[in-house]
Amino acid sequence: MKKLFLIDAFALIFRFYYAFISRPMRNSEGLNTSAIYGFTKFINEILEKEKPEYIGVAFDPRGGSFRKRVYPLYKANRSATPEDIIASVPYIKRILEQMQIPILEVPDYEADDVIGTMAKLGARNGLDVYMVTPDKDYGQLIEDNIKMYKPRKGGMDSFEIVTKEAICQKYSIDDPIKVIDILALWGDVSDNVPGVVGVGEKSAIKLVSTYGNIDGIYENIDKLKGKQKENIESSRESLALAKELVTIVLDVPIEFSLEKLLYEQPDVCGLIDVYRELSFATLIKDLEIKCGYVSVPATIPQPAKQNNSITTQSLLFPEYETASLFEEESIYQTLESTTHTYTLVDTQKDADLLADLIEMKKEFCFDTETTGLNPICDELVGISISLEKNKAYYLPNNGKIDFSKRIKQVFEDKAITKIGQNIKFDILVLKSFGIEVNGRLFDTMIIQYLINPDLGNGMDYMALSHLGYQTIKIEELIGKGVKQITMKDVDINKVVEYACEDADITLQLKEILWDELCKKGLSDLYNNIEEPLIKVLADMEYAGVKVDQNLLQDYSVVLSEDLAKIELQIREVAGENININSAKQIGELLFDKLKITDKPKKTKTKQYKTDEEYLLSLKDKHEVVELILEYRGLKKLLSTYILSIIQLINPITKRVHTTYNQALTRTGRLSSNNPNLQNIPIRTSRGEIIRKAFVADGDSKVIVAADYSQVELRIMAHLSQDKAMIEAFVNNEDIHSSTAAKIYKKPITEVTKSERSNAKGANFGIIYGISEFGLANNMGIKRSEAQKLIAGYFDNYPDVKKYMEETVSKARECGYAETIYHRRRFLEDINSGNANIRSFAERNAINAPIQGSAADIMKLAMISLHNKIKEEGLTTKMILQVHDELVLEVEKSELERVIEITRESMSMAANLSVPLTVDIRHADNWLDAH
Repeated sequence: MKKLFLIDAFALIFRFYYAFISRPMRNSEGLNTSAIYGFTKFINEILEKEKPEYIGVAFDPRGGSFRKRVYPLYKANRSATPEDIIASVPYIKRILEQMQIPILEVPDYEADDVIGTMAKLGARNGLDVYMVTPDKDYGQLIEDNIKMYKPRKGGMDSFEIVTKEAICQKYSIDDPIKVIDILALWGDVSDNVPGVVGVGEKSAIKLVSTYGNIDGIYENIDKLKGKQKENIESSRESLALAKELVTIVLDVPIEFSLEKLLYEQPDVCGLIDVYRELSFATLIKDLEIKCGYVSVPATIPQPAKQNNSITTQSLLFPEYETASLFEEESIYQTLESTTHTYTLVDTQKDADLLADLIEMKKEFCFDTETTGLNPICDELVGISISLEKNKAYYLPNNGKIDFSKRIKQVFEDKAITKIGQNIKFDILVLKSFGIEVNGRLFDTMIIQYLINPDLGNGMDYMALSHLGYQTIKIEELIGKGVKQITMKDVDINKVVEYACEDADITLQLKEILWDELCKKGLSDLYNNIEEPLIKVLADMEYAGVKVDQNLLQDYSVVLSEDLAKIELQIREVAGENININSAKQIGELLFDKLKITDKPKKTKTKQYKTDEEYLLSLKDKHEVVELILEYRGLKKLLSTYILSIIQLINPITKRVHTTYNQALTRTGRLSSNNPNLQNIPIRTSRGEIIRKAFVADGDSKVIVAADYSQVELRIMAHLSQDKAMIEAFVNNEDIHSSTAAKIYKKPITEVTKSERSNAKGANFGIIYGISEFGLANNMGIKRSEAQKLIAGYFDNYPDVKKYMEETVSKARECGYAETIYHRRRFLEDINSGNANIRSFAERNAINAPIQGSAADIMKLAMISLHNKIKEEGLTTKMILQVHDELVLEVEKSELERVIEITRESMSMAANLSVPLTVDIRHADNWLDAH
């Protein structure tokens, strides 16, 4: 019987990464190649030993799966994926492509679901299927022709084949499908799947083997005793949820093609090229011997070999230990292996001498040490400074040095360049300490982000990938959890090493990264937009915004009362004490008891759908649907926004100081946290109240809100150079009415409200590559109508269509899309063989230049306005930036001038083919000014 091997990529990638976490392999560029090498060697061994006729490798998609919508806390307790793994995945995919092994990846479905679907289809096609994974969840899929190819404990190259008989024996069951019930009862800590309190693996096995399944347990609940009975009785809802979460989906929309899964031969030349880049000398040699191919000689850096054996346990895979899979290993540098001079400066004389050195050098790298992560409230513990490689100084803030003298002078000297990693944080720390950082700024985090926003930009990651250097971890100094101390309490000698290393390594990174940025032609983007924006954002964060705490607290009481009333109304309709937060119970109420529709939709796991989108389509069917939607909206409003914002009010300044993330989003847009301003609800009357709580601080001030009008459509007009679209904007026509007039072939004065609404949907949907189905679904119209709408749109805006096609074509060639200012978004899936994945990348290719250019233009406007405010000596402060809106706190005496320079700065931020229009309003709060 022919064999099909289906490999769970991430389960093995994590396994190989953690196996050698204490001594990772590295290539000549410093990239951690442990996971890549281990995974590749493993694939080669599978091909050699098992000789499968068919093979495929499944990956989890970006953005997670449908399970996150079913249960928002799914996998919530997992740590962020290590940056080294994120950097490894593109290389692994490249290797698979050169091996001619298909990559199986479907948006919204985990690798488990993809493998489950393919395994069942493979068995039906007469294949002997092997699922390669250590994940116990796959046990539910096993049947006569489907087996697990599972790594054994204590070894990396030793496997066991788990058959139907083996899985049934292990769990004392007669059918592997019952593994689902066992897993649901047991729960899963790593995936944050709720189980039954007090029920572990053994208890779950005993319950299922005795009563058959979860339903059987509840049918025999009276036979249970004590706490176990209580816990199971109270877990009906969570068990149903757990079962839904652990059930592997078997109908993933993916093509099953034996032709595509057939394994033949690798592209030897392409594979050797990738191996060379990764310094995999042994793999190159093996490939040359195996294929009789002699590659062009090249000098390949050889990682040093070690004979000592180190055992490492992984938190993700605690049952596995390292073994001898790897033949190639490398030694990375550490502080102990590097010649360095780190000096404690704790006298005024030495601090002044250091200041003299800085003034001669005209450039230095610095880092601050603090008692916490709040730059406005926490104490400054010390400052580290580096002027040259492997040399740094640490100045403790212990009263022996007067920082307000010479050190303050060099920081405030505009002629001296400053270098840092996430330098905005350090600028804020020093600003709170009375030192204003001036001069040219180089931020290694932002420079790395501009080079490739998909790669990690944390210092530890960059030190490893660019320098082959392992930095000291802060946890080694201050610890973790309840026993964590502050840097203020750490031995000064340890602080000196840690702090000086940060400044030293950041200085080294700057030299490498800046050179790479310039070679890629991205220096103007940094110099003209990102660098000057650092000080703008620092000033905004420092200023903060006044929040009416009393208004929010009073409103929280009102919302709590409203929630209680709505809850009572829903329960009256239900006629029972229903749990309104249970999707299962809500589904049973709506579709079993009330029968509000004849054909209710179900989820992939056969539960009734009760998500917001579906319930909105049913809100006219019964009054209780609207009550449920209202309840959910109010609960989120209360917990996620109102109570959260109250907690974020700074006890010292009495203002909220959000943190702007300049190096996070792939499009270049700013994001924010504590609070997340981008998600503050504004579309409902209840949600609007939150904006009302953002107020001017005192009667002499007002809030000014300036908002770009349809900036993304204007950018599309400029990028596409579509004459009809440009004409509409130049003539100051309502673009949606103008579009409707063209599509429906009538004068603009005769366009109906419905036609304008359709045109608006087309304007904002089509330019982002939305499909006929997507447009119909978004607008609530028939697909045939959406098809006509799209056809009519492109008939009237032909250059828009041409631009979209050319943008996608260019992205296919170079692998990225870019904004007007050359900000790049990389699109690794733009040439994917999977139609769903490829179309998603194509939409991003169209979206990125538009959304990214809008972000760049807003940043330029902010920089211009910030400079004008400073130059004119105004007391006005920019306090918020949200989407296409800029919010200021303005003295009433300055109002007229501020409105003038705000309009000027925003409307002239970019030289487009169409005017940039700005709407400006003012009031005593953000809501009324919006």
